[in-house]
Amino acid sequence: MRNAELTMRIPFTKMVGTGNDFVVVDAAARPLGRLRGRWGAVSRTLCDRHTGIGADGVLVLERSRVAEARMRVFNPDGSEATMCGNGARCVARYLQERIRRRGDGQAAVTIETRAGLIAARVLDRRVAMRLTDPTALRLDLTLAVAGRRLRLGIVNTGVPHAVVPVASLDAVDVARLGRLIRRHRAFVPWGTNVDFVQPDARHPARLRVRTYERGVEGETLACGTGVAASAVVYGARRQLAAGSGAPASAQHRYDVQVRSGEVMAVSFRAVRTGRTLRVTDVVLEGTARRVFDGTVDWLLRRKP
Repeated sequence: MRNAELTMRIPFTKMVGTGNDFVVVDAAARPLGRLRGRWGAVSRTLCDRHTGIGADGVLVLERSRVAEARMRVFNPDGSEATMCGNGARCVARYLQERIRRRGDGQAAVTIETRAGLIAARVLDRRVAMRLTDPTALRLDLTLAVAGRRLRLGIVNTGVPHAVVPVASLDAVDVARLGRLIRRHRAFVPWGTNVDFVQPDARHPARLRVRTYERGVEGETLACGTGVAASAVVYGARRQLAAGSGAPASAQHRYDVQVRSGEVMAVSFRAVRTGRTLRVTDVVLEGTARRVFDGTVDWLLRRKP
């Protein structure tokens, strides 16, 4: 039997946002300082779907001077990400349910991330979150991958994404092709997330997306920043294709179905100057819910 002094009990909340699942650890509310510097190892253990809790990431909440909480994102491989869209929406619901008093549910929940300050509103079962403005938007990148040339777009929606249009989403080998693009020399040293996108031929404002996530190193059931990146790249291409006769400023909205089968909504504004676009006011909306609460014991050191 373990000595109580050798272990630390970690309370957690398991949450799901449109198929992305997370372990939320509220380090701001509990004395978990002895785990500082160990969160990467904790995430590798807890995210394992066979020997741990099972998750796409661990979200550690810390105190913030500028927001209601600071969110740190740890991937299943132990690396720390700058941002997680669906994770942040889950955190917004967590903060609204667990910390706020009744009656202030209409106020925006603010969260500090490494990508910047974000705000979200909890709307019944759904959570709408405004992301930081996208950066590094490029629509005309061509890469040599697996003996063929792929035309894709790239954008950073808190984390970097490569967006690849495809004719048949179900026919894509996401694991193989996603891994090759994720580690392509064009994205060294950190690599990129990869989104495969198929528009609905009958409804141009509807998309289907499958995502290979960096840090998870595989396909996930959803990716919030990937959904936003896919909509931004797709919408930007359509706006530029409309030519100079179209309005320079346009409001976009897309419904995006992810691998889980759920549909997320993305809206944003794009302003065209010549052949370049500036994208702002990106709002990502989808479901987010608590699954269960629990505790797990973490071994701090072994007995001599």
